[in-house]
Amino acid sequence: MTDTAEFPDDGDYFHEPPQSSGWLSPEDLAAVRAQLPLVYVDAVPVRVDDSGDVVAVGLLLRVTPLGTMTRALVSGRVLFHERVRDALLRHIEKDLGPVALPQVPSSPQPFTVAEYFPTPGITPYHDPRQHAVSLAYVVPVTGDCRPQQDALDLAWLTPEDACSDTVQAEMIHGQGTLVKQAMAWVGRLS
Repeated sequence: MTDTAEFPDDGDYFHEPPQSSGWLSPEDLAAVRAQLPLVYVDAVPVRVDDSGDVVAVGLLLRVTPLGTMTRALVSGRVLFHERVRDALLRHIEKDLGPVALPQVPSSPQPFTVAEYFPTPGITPYHDPRQHAVSLAYVVPVTGDCRPQQDALDLAWLTPEDACSDTVQAEMIHGQGTLVKQAMAWVGRLS
């Protein structure tokens, strides 16, 4: 085998690299956020009827650092060496509890890709902390959902109510747009 820039023949090619927990220190995360887009997942939790039609959308109630009450989706980073499917399951459990029983397919397909920019107005999605690329999914949940972590409440709304102007006004950073796109994707918004 010849030496290349990609595969140096340093005698250590076939050894396992050290495993990382995937967590960054606050300082390292700030440095990465300043230089690279990060990969996230957004999940729109839904309840479906026996025929698979979406009958309810789960929206979390959160308080922003400035004290404003907002409605939000399940959302979070994909960690280093973590499958997207596992990131979805981890964030759903973190926000909806360990018995939410999400029905994530073995090969999940996003309904859209949302690009969050720190500069408002480039896309409908805004994250003042960073540039993030989020894979967005509709995820049926069948279990008992209870808000966890920093979520104060979980409300199950009809698809029409979740897309109403009133609820959309309670959502920030473009997540209301994601709810509308999700409901259009599942055939519940014309």
